[in-house]
Amino acid sequence: MLDHLIRGATVVDGTGGPSYRADVGIRDGRIAVVAEPDTLTEEAVTSEDATGLVLAPGFVDPHTHYDAQLFWDPYATPSMNHGVTTVVGGNCGFTLAPLHPGRPEDADYTRRMMARVEGMALAALEEGVDWSWSSFREYLDALEGRIAVNAGFMVGHCALRRHVMGADAIGGQPTPEQLDAMLALFHDAMDAGAWGLSTTQSSTHSDGDGKPVASRHALPEELLSLARAVGEHEGTQLEAIVAGCLDQFSDEEIDLLVDLTAAAGRPLNWNVLTIDAAVPERVPRQLVPSERARRAGGRIVALTMPILTPMNMSLGTFCALNLIPGWGEILALPVPERVERLRDPVTRAEMLRRADSKEAGVFRRLADFGRYVIGDTYSAANEGLTGRVVGDIAAERGQDPFHCLVEICAEDDLRTVLWPMPTDNDPASWELRRQTWEHEDVLLGGSDAGAHLDRMCGAPYTTRFLGDCLRRRGLVPLEQAVRMLTDDPARLFGLRERGRIEEGFHADLVLFDPERVDAGPATLVHDLPGDSPRLDSRAIGMVSVRVNGVETLRDDKVTGAVPGTVLRSGRDTRTVSTA
Repeated sequence: MLDHLIRGATVVDGTGGPSYRADVGIRDGRIAVVAEPDTLTEEAVTSEDATGLVLAPGFVDPHTHYDAQLFWDPYATPSMNHGVTTVVGGNCGFTLAPLHPGRPEDADYTRRMMARVEGMALAALEEGVDWSWSSFREYLDALEGRIAVNAGFMVGHCALRRHVMGADAIGGQPTPEQLDAMLALFHDAMDAGAWGLSTTQSSTHSDGDGKPVASRHALPEELLSLARAVGEHEGTQLEAIVAGCLDQFSDEEIDLLVDLTAAAGRPLNWNVLTIDAAVPERVPRQLVPSERARRAGGRIVALTMPILTPMNMSLGTFCALNLIPGWGEILALPVPERVERLRDPVTRAEMLRRADSKEAGVFRRLADFGRYVIGDTYSAANEGLTGRVVGDIAAERGQDPFHCLVEICAEDDLRTVLWPMPTDNDPASWELRRQTWEHEDVLLGGSDAGAHLDRMCGAPYTTRFLGDCLRRRGLVPLEQAVRMLTDDPARLFGLRERGRIEEGFHADLVLFDPERVDAGPATLVHDLPGDSPRLDSRAIGMVSVRVNGVETLRDDKVTGAVPGTVLRSGRDTRTVSTA
């Protein structure tokens, strides 16, 4: 007998092939049968009529930071609401394990680092996670049996360095004995089922003390030693971030990325490839590592987002504006001093010069302050400004846009919410995206879900992309869009029997209304531990989500079931050839 039968659905199976109507039966967590409608004679415990609805494989998000959130939110919201059934965590060199058992202060250091570098609320990290583990295996075991989505995790280079080197991980180099200890610790994590190594060399990544994070101090030989260790385990990967990921790679960065994937003999992915027709040279440059890697026996995959992710910014809290060269030290000042500096015309002129310089890279996109929209305000002086464009307000006041924005924020003690309008929402940029998605080494993803919680909301990229494909731009057909969200990432990570609707595969399934599927606007809610805020987005037209055959979501409401699996390398992933 079948556990559940979905009758008459329009099946988009993840392969990219044409859709078809079928009945799909589930038994023991797997897809037991896919048959023509009304031909099954086997009975089912439960069934539903899915006429007019699309049944697709569960979506795979290749770049998240749900490492902490899953402890207080086993449903990985809002990703699961938007059809994501598998998440990849432990990215960018940052993980919550291993932790040195003899140094309890390392947990506090990790919390403060994650709060700074990944925008996680410190109160939520302190109150929502018990921090009871030491080894990576213990961390994975702590999640087993209590999550609603499937989750796999890389090992963060920063945690490895901190465990072995302590405070010397910042600024120091490992002795030969320490490097051996780091490799042994890494092998232990891989034996426990870690997916591979993640590391960062990005100049934007600083710890809670404002110092470059531990992995940024690693020399190439250390990185290559760890990469070679990745290649000794089945079903493993590399993920790396360098400064050039944000704009254009340097020659040295290209050499490093190619050397890493070649040393491991495993795919390496990075994020995020920003596509903008105003900078036509960026995409070709960013795909040079992929071309060189294939010649060297490796593979490098660029992650890129198929939507424009709204960014919630502020002059009062850490956000992308802090990453503009020369801005961080000003925006880190106490609020009264910060306001005084920002009101100084000489300071503003220098900030604008730095923001528009070549060294600002992709952050130059943030320097058009006339295109910012005012969000929430907090003072009588700013009443009526919410929803208005700064350029219009500046024209009325006879001020330049940045001066106008500063004065508005100053009236709110810098709490004003700012929404920069994207500069790359033009037909030429969308056509360039469509062309770039066709490249064999470009993959959709890079949501950062679970991080930057009150600043951005990338998790809904799946439903927003589908809505765009079905009812707006139509850049790719539905069958291709579903493949890009399911089978493509499943194949990159070597997921066993996931990513397609096929008999014998795990029943990770999404049922949605093609006439309605979409994502609602991002809204600020206070539902994290410690009453901390985050941006959330309602899923529209999402009828049902199943993970390993069990329904976890119905009509955008979680069911309370936790059938997810901690996916472990080797057991749940196979080695992906780079040849």
